[in-house]
Amino acid sequence: MNKEFISLPLDSTTQELIEESAGDSLLQVYSGKATDYSTNGTWFGFVAQGSVSLDTETAKFPLKQGMYFSCPNSMRLSGTGTCILISRLNWQGLFSLGGPIEKSGRLKYIDGCSDTLLIPPVEKGNACLNYLYFPCEIEQTLHTHPSVRVGLVYEGEGICRSSGKEIPLKPGSLFIIPAETEHAFSTKGNFMKVIAYHPDSDCGPTHDNHPMINKTIVKGTSARYLEEIQTAEL
Repeated sequence: MNKEFISLPLDSTTQELIEESAGDSLLQVYSGKATDYSTNGTWFGFVAQGSVSLDTETAKFPLKQGMYFSCPNSMRLSGTGTCILISRLNWQGLFSLGGPIEKSGRLKYIDGCSDTLLIPPVEKGNACLNYLYFPCEIEQTLHTHPSVRVGLVYEGEGICRSSGKEIPLKPGSLFIIPAETEHAFSTKGNFMKVIAYHPDSDCGPTHDNHPMINKTIVKGTSARYLEEIQTAEL
């Protein structure tokens, strides 16, 4: 993959293999025709328009515009809506769904923007799905990411500056930002809501740092440190 910002059409023909050292991903778009999907990994999805039905081996889930999900292995989508799909290959995530997204993000992001982690990493290093909110009149600082980003403009509009170009972004704009590609988003007279997929993460639970073990107290000490204490007592 080259190192330039890539803009793609939001239609049923979109299929892009995203090759990264963090793990390959496959980008597709569901567009109103019932389809069976199978992967040796985990699907991340977001309903961009209308409504769809997500069918698994055990249940059917009606999803409206603005809802999102993760689904390992196989599924069937039906309905007249449009849904972006990214499969994180060779990795087993958890089944999850939620939404619709909120007005703005819950976490602080650079240059006055905000972010919500819609589908968090199951473990540190795993893939995740984010929601980025850009208020009006944002001028982001030029920056890069160490791994690929796949994005969808859900509402509003803006501009991405990258490689000396200004790429206009509107609802339905689908894009890929290769690793280490310098870019910055801006909004003038309008807000912008973007759904962003990351193939990896540098935060999340680990075997020795997660809520269950941290809040398990043994003789006044978190079980997180129990092995260290037992070793010191030997």
